[in-house]
Amino acid sequence: MRARDRAAVSALRATLSALDNAEAIPVAEAELRGTALEHSPAGVGTTEATRRKLTDRHVVDIVRAEADERLAAAEQLTAAHAERAARLRAQTAVLLRFLDEPNG
Repeated sequence: MRARDRAAVSALRATLSALDNAEAIPVAEAELRGTALEHSPAGVGTTEATRRKLTDRHVVDIVRAEADERLAAAEQLTAAHAERAARLRAQTAVLLRFLDEPNG
C-alpha cells in the first residue's frame, strides 16, 4: 500500500487489529498454567497463545462492522468536522471495496 493513501492504510491497520482481537481467546477459556518454575513451558512456540480460527463469514462480518462503524461516526460529525467525516467515508470505501471483490 502506498504511504500516500492514508485512508486505506488507516482503515486496513484498524481492521487487521479488529481481526487479530477476534482471534484472541478470552482468559477464562485459555489454558491456565501453574506459576511454579518447574511448570513453565520451554521451547520454541511455547509462549504463543492459542488463537481462534476465523471463518470467511466471520472475517466479512468484522470488516463490514468496521466499515459501518466508520460510516456511523462520519454521519454524526457536524460541518465543522467535514474533513474528518470525509476521511472516515474514504476509509469505509476502502473496506467495502475489499468486500465487493470477487476473491475477497
